[in-house]
Amino acid sequence: MFRTVLIYGLALAAGAALLQWLEYRIWTQSHAVEIWIGLIAVAFLGLGVWVGARLFRPQTLTGPFAPNAEALASLGITPREHEVLGLLASGRSNKEIARQLELSPNTVKTHVARLFDKLEAARRTEAILRARELRLIP
Repeated sequence: MFRTVLIYGLALAAGAALLQWLEYRIWTQSHAVEIWIGLIAVAFLGLGVWVGARLFRPQTLTGPFAPNAEALASLGITPREHEVLGLLASGRSNKEIARQLELSPNTVKTHVARLFDKLEAARRTEAILRARELRLIP
């Protein structure tokens, strides 16, 4: 009895596989253009991802950090403001910066406000991000 059920089961499975294969062949013949368009689209997608990864990969710089002197000059950032910017990037508050540079907290506030104007930023994090994009600070 088990052997008969097994033979019938295998025959039904083979028949179902054959019908699926025939349906696939008919489907591929009737939709050949759509299949080719899809394959070409996938190929161009892969090519676009590969080219994008090649062109827009982050650049790794070797050697010690050197600030972008051209950007500093074009923005008009003074050496003292650059120093304040570096301390801002390290997460120091205005009072800590004032203590470290031996300045008045009001002077530090003025430097920070001028940096915001020159970097076109509204917040410290925005100014730091912009400065890093321009390679003003590490």
